Amino acid sequence: MLQELNTDFFKARTPDTEKTSFQSIIASSRTLRKGDGSDYIVSPHYRHSPAYDEAYQNSLEDPEKFWGEVSRCIDWSKPWTKVLDNTRSPFTKWFVGGELNACYNAVDRHVHAGNGNKTALIHDSPLISTIRRVTYNEMFEKTSKMAGALADLGVRKGDVVVIYMPLIPETIIAILATARLGAVHSVVFGGFAANELATRIDHAKPKVVIAASCGLEPTKVVQYTTMLNAALDIISVTKPRCIVFQRRNAWLSPLLPDQLDWDDLMERSKPHPCQPVEANDPLYILYTSGTTGQPKGILRTVGGHLVAVCWTMKTVYGMDKDSVWWVASDMGWVVGHSYICYGPLVYGATSVMYEGKPDRTPDAAQYFRVIEQHNVNALFCVPTALRVIRRADMDVVNGRKYSTESLKTVFVAGEFCDYETKIWAEQAFKVPILNNWWQSETGHPITALCLGYDHHPSLPKNSTGLPIPGYHIDILREDGSKAEAHELGRIAIKLPLPPGCISTLYQADDRFKEIYFSRHSGYYDTMDVGYKDERGFVYVMARDDDVINVAGHRLSTAALEDVIMAHPDVTDAAVVGVPDPTKGEVPLCLYTMRPEATKNEEQINEELISGVRSLIGPIASFRTAAAVRDLPRTRSGKIIRKSIANLARSKLVKISSTIEDASVYREIKEVLQKLGYAKLAPDPQ
Repeated sequence: MLQELNTDFFKARTPDTEKTSFQSIIASSRTLRKGDGSDYIVSPHYRHSPAYDEAYQNSLEDPEKFWGEVSRCIDWSKPWTKVLDNTRSPFTKWFVGGELNACYNAVDRHVHAGNGNKTALIHDSPLISTIRRVTYNEMFEKTSKMAGALADLGVRKGDVVVIYMPLIPETIIAILATARLGAVHSVVFGGFAANELATRIDHAKPKVVIAASCGLEPTKVVQYTTMLNAALDIISVTKPRCIVFQRRNAWLSPLLPDQLDWDDLMERSKPHPCQPVEANDPLYILYTSGTTGQPKGILRTVGGHLVAVCWTMKTVYGMDKDSVWWVASDMGWVVGHSYICYGPLVYGATSVMYEGKPDRTPDAAQYFRVIEQHNVNALFCVPTALRVIRRADMDVVNGRKYSTESLKTVFVAGEFCDYETKIWAEQAFKVPILNNWWQSETGHPITALCLGYDHHPSLPKNSTGLPIPGYHIDILREDGSKAEAHELGRIAIKLPLPPGCISTLYQADDRFKEIYFSRHSGYYDTMDVGYKDERGFVYVMARDDDVINVAGHRLSTAALEDVIMAHPDVTDAAVVGVPDPTKGEVPLCLYTMRPEATKNEEQINEELISGVRSLIGPIASFRTAAAVRDLPRTRSGKIIRKSIANLARSKLVKISSTIEDASVYREIKEVLQKLGYAKLAPDPQ
């Protein structure tokens, strides 16, 4: 069956493939695929723990009791009167009638408990050679004063504050100061240019914008206020008041007459107390990175979010309150909101903020250096970060200079993690590499290995884990019927969604229902494709847009990329669908080569085509591959495959300001044209 062809090769690959030649991987996999599947040995480590089974079952059978008990992990100024109100599904409400404050839970309660001297944040910036530790006491003082400054500017409960800042402690101080007033924050990724920023200001209508003078990249200073000023010139709403934090050790921005200096405000403002809000009041708006046309702003409410992210710090990620937790992300993305700011701080742990790249600040040993220097217990990053380190330091010559003894686990999410990178990273960091899967809309993991319940930190190959309590996951066919084990289908979550998930789209309730709930009645549509095995483990293969339809057969790009990444001379790869007159669509692969590759491009191409044919089968119709200098990726590390596919189809590609190196498109266009695609493509812009 097609679904078996898409997934069966994942079972066949042996755990020590990194030690063998590409040809032997293909040969061994071909031999194993001749069997009936009995050669796939299920490790006892993959069995569910009784504690997980009980918690998961309770969360579905009696969600009110389950989440009512979980909600004790945070502090409430007023108890909730009803755990769940699903009378207006999908507009689910959790902890109805309860009141609380997000800043109080992230800061004040730890100070009141006598833990004020504990380090809340560690800011590590190799770009300016500084390391800064911020205690909970300092967070208390500064969030209180910034809240007072915002109040003096007229910010009240329910008002919106846009935050346009890089990965520095002041960004979190601005976030929590906004929440302290019961106001709503909307963090805009610092890489967005003036047009994108203006679009978000027009939609959110903030009373205040808080910006930093600049952000830092390895080769340049990004002048945030220059882009902010340009955005303010083109907005159509009332111009908001502006506060600017001057990064005095990087770049000072000339302030306009109506702009206020952060430090001056902090000196003269008075501390402001926390404003309790109802659990279902909004906490923040997060605009998705691909916003075009009418902006899509995810609205997150206070109570469910704080409960979910605090609870998952222990249950999913296995952290304790003395843990040092590092998420290598930006505050403009959902991961930064949930697990640089709210998760670790509400839980009471220490959160690391690393302002740098995996390989260029100044070398590929920086992740290892940060782990040793700050005694990091867990790292959370995108798989691309690991691939970048692997490409620059395959033999871990630089990384081996540092100890990773404090590290317990590396978590990866955000994109598919190929098996070769996973195995390399486990050897390099000497800890398990654990997948987890979630979305901006959910705000916390949908599937993972729940370390708080399981004793063995391992997962079946390429699985993103089990559904965490609260998520009822079904794999659905086009007609809405449930798929069999190992059958590829649309991943859907049965309503109601658990606490912490998206409550609606900002000022767009009808659009919220249409986008997420119209495909299958009673389900949230993840728009991802995958399957479950007979034990309930979930395998997320691709966004539905990334599934290639070859003569009516649906193939996952992740499956193809996993084969390609097994080649010893390939460091990164992107597979996209391109037009074909006979089959409608066929896969094309662009990849990057190891600098010290032992074979030339033509030889590698032949081996990749042969490998896919052997492991996936002739059904894949994989005949085209080419090497490129680099692939288009965002600053968070994700490869933008859709832009490559559009370019191949001669469509206009608008380069997002989140792309780290826009110059790669020029070469990619030339390569595609040599392959017979993108013949009429305009230059990406």
